[in-house]
Amino acid sequence: MLRFFLIFVTFLITVIAPAQNIKARADSFYQVKNYVAAAPTYLWAASLAEFKGVKASCYYDAACCYALSGKSDSAFDCLNKANELGWTNKTHLLKDSDLNSLHGTTQWNRFTDSMKEPKNWTDDPLQANLVTTDITNFWKAYDMVQKDPANQLSIYRQYYIDRGSPGLQDYFAMKVGDMRSFVRGHDSKKKFYPAIRNNTLQVEKLKPQMIAGFIKFKELYPAARFSNVTFVIGNWTSGGTASGNGMLIGIDQMSNSNDIPIDELNLWERNNFQPLENLPHIIAHELIHFNQDGLGHDTTLLSAALREGMADFFAELISGKTSNERLLTWAKGKEKQVWNDFKKEMWLNRSKNWIANATQETADHPADIGYWVGYIICKAYYENAPDKKQAVWDILNIKDYRAFYEKSGVEEVIMAK
Repeated sequence: MLRFFLIFVTFLITVIAPAQNIKARADSFYQVKNYVAAAPTYLWAASLAEFKGVKASCYYDAACCYALSGKSDSAFDCLNKANELGWTNKTHLLKDSDLNSLHGTTQWNRFTDSMKEPKNWTDDPLQANLVTTDITNFWKAYDMVQKDPANQLSIYRQYYIDRGSPGLQDYFAMKVGDMRSFVRGHDSKKKFYPAIRNNTLQVEKLKPQMIAGFIKFKELYPAARFSNVTFVIGNWTSGGTASGNGMLIGIDQMSNSNDIPIDELNLWERNNFQPLENLPHIIAHELIHFNQDGLGHDTTLLSAALREGMADFFAELISGKTSNERLLTWAKGKEKQVWNDFKKEMWLNRSKNWIANATQETADHPADIGYWVGYIICKAYYENAPDKKQAVWDILNIKDYRAFYEKSGVEEVIMAK
C-alpha cells in the first residue's frame, strides 16, 4: 500500500508541478555537484516544459551534467535535442568547461562542425527591424477565444505560441513560465486587453524615434550591436528583456492612453503602465542590455543595480528620458536615505529587495528603486570622466564592480544633495 501511495504521489507531482519548479530542483542538485541526480531532473523539467526555449535549456543543462558524470553518449543525445529545439549558442558551447570531457572526440568534432550559430545582430543601426507578427497572431487567437472560450488554452498554444517568432519563444520561456498562468492573467483583465488592441497595433509609427536612439548609441559606443526588436503580448511579467534573439518587449505593458481602463490592474501595474509614446525610451533601455556581454559576473546587489541603472542612464543619453522617470521624481529629496539603505545591502546578494520586487510596491515607496541607484552611480562616473567615450566603454565593460563604484565619486554627489 505504501509503495502504491508513493507511486501515486510521484504521478501527481509529475502532472501538476510546473517545469520551472522541477528545473529549480535540478539547479539545486547542480550547485552541490550532484550531477547524477541533476541530469534526469533536468530531463524531467524538459518533459513538462511548454515552451521550446525552456525545453532546449533543460536538455543543454542535462548534457552538461551527463558530461560531468562521465556519460558522454547521454550528453551528446541531450545536446542534439537542445540543438533541434533551437539552442544555437555555439560561442558559449565551445567555452563551457562543463563539457570539457567531450572535447576531442569524434562526436564532439562532428557536433560542433554541424552546429550553426545564426547572427542575430548587425552593427548598422539602420538595419534593425521591428518584429510585430506576434501582435497580429495574438489578436487572431484572441478573436477565436472569444468565440470558443472553453478551448482558450489550446487556441493560444496553437495559434499564438506555436506560430510565434524566436523572440516570442524566448520571452515566454524566460518571463511567462506556463500557459495556464498566461490564461489566468488575461481572464483577470477582461476589460483591459480589448481596450489596448488599437494601441498595440501602432508600434511601427514610432520606429523613426527608436532608430534615432540607435544612431546616437552608435556614436557613443562604436562597438554597439543592434538586434531585431520583437513585440509580444505577455502577461504583465516583463515590459522588456533581451535574449540571443534580440530585444523583447511586452507591448501590453507599454500601450497606455487616456481611454484604457486600469481598474483591473494592481498598484504596481498601474504605476508602471507606460504610455505608447514612451516606447522609444523602453527600447533604448533594452538596447543597452543587449550590449552588456562585456560585464563581469557578480551576484551582489551593486552589480544588479548597475546593470539596470546603466540601461536607464544610457537610455536618457540617447533617447532623452530614462524608462523609469517616476523613480527619478520619487527619489528627489530622499537621496541620502535611499543611499544609506542601499549601502547596508550593496555587497550582499539582495537584489530581490531592490529590483523586480513588484510585490513590495506601496503607495509611498515604489518597487525597483535599485534602478535609480545604479543610474546615479553611472551618471556620476560619466560626469566625472574627462573622456566621455572612454567612460561609456568603461561602464559597459565593468569587471570590478567595487573599483568602479569607488571611482565613480557617487557618494560626494549624493552627500551634496
